[in-house]
Amino acid sequence: MGFDIEAFDPDDVLWVRGVDYVAGWREATDAAAELTQALTAVGVPLDGAKATARSAADGSGVVRLVWSVETVRAVAELVRGDGPEPLAA
Repeated sequence: MGFDIEAFDPDDVLWVRGVDYVAGWREATDAAAELTQALTAVGVPLDGAKATARSAADGSGVVRLVWSVETVRAVAELVRGDGPEPLAA
């Protein structure tokens, strides 16, 4: 269970000298993992969920999420305060 986090592909970006794209990608990867842990801890279904870590043109991290309708609705309920009950440890 959890996000399918894609690996960094250096051929999938336009490189500008002096911009640290890898640091942004690492930060995005860490943020996606943190989100996965938090959502899993409160019982949000992540089957088929995907998080793609990227770097923006300025080198900052970006996470693109692809979620099922079930996951989106569970997150919406969670944000509203009527979300799923936490899973037992």
